[in-house]
Amino acid sequence: MLVSLFTLHTVQAYSNTPYHFGFKKSKNGSLPSIAQEGFQSIVDKHGAIFVGDTTKKELFLTFDNGYENGYTAQVLDTLKEKKVPAIFFVTGHYTKDQPDLMKRMTEEGHLIGNHSWSHPDMTQVSDDKMKEELGRVKTAVAEITGQKEMSYLRPPRGIFSDRVLALSKEIGYTNVFWSIAYKDWDTNAQKGWKYAYDNVMAQLHSGAVILLHTVSKDNAEALGKIIDDARKAGYEFKSLDQLVRPN
Repeated sequence: MLVSLFTLHTVQAYSNTPYHFGFKKSKNGSLPSIAQEGFQSIVDKHGAIFVGDTTKKELFLTFDNGYENGYTAQVLDTLKEKKVPAIFFVTGHYTKDQPDLMKRMTEEGHLIGNHSWSHPDMTQVSDDKMKEELGRVKTAVAEITGQKEMSYLRPPRGIFSDRVLALSKEIGYTNVFWSIAYKDWDTNAQKGWKYAYDNVMAQLHSGAVILLHTVSKDNAEALGKIIDDARKAGYEFKSLDQLVRPN
């Protein structure tokens, strides 16, 4: 009881001021930055991931899977063909709707991360509700795939606070943001595979954590060429478990 009261006091001591994750994009080989966003100290304090080791030509593929739009199997086919690991952040809806795809993810060596049960703004829910949101996904993934451990969390909507990062870290999660992204989630605004390819390749940098959404037809069609051309440029794709945070 004393431990739980201490924990409650500790978590409540953190600010719940909300932030929307944003970053200065890499261009022409420059490194991305969150220094200008006003939350870097919070991200660093809680060990959240924004980027890997920028001295090494390593890339980390991450996908958000809120719902299925018919392209995840194609993404998995490409990853299997190219022998590239990835992590898929799933919601409660996805666990209920796509158990077979989730089984395939783990069977083919990919990680599954937590994207919450109902995709809420975590700064607007209680500590208990947040724990429930994350716990339900973890339990569902374990029941479907046998993946007992779940170490990574992508905050829904990219919204977070000091409190959210503190509480999620306390219950065993590393929050994962990103250093390469573009507006790929709007299924009514797909612009062709080359648009996806150009957006990703223009931002490519060492240690990049790449955020893609599997609902995008453009992403599914561009992924193979992105992988091939990144490798030609000397990059290596690694699992998030292999990421070493910069000092």
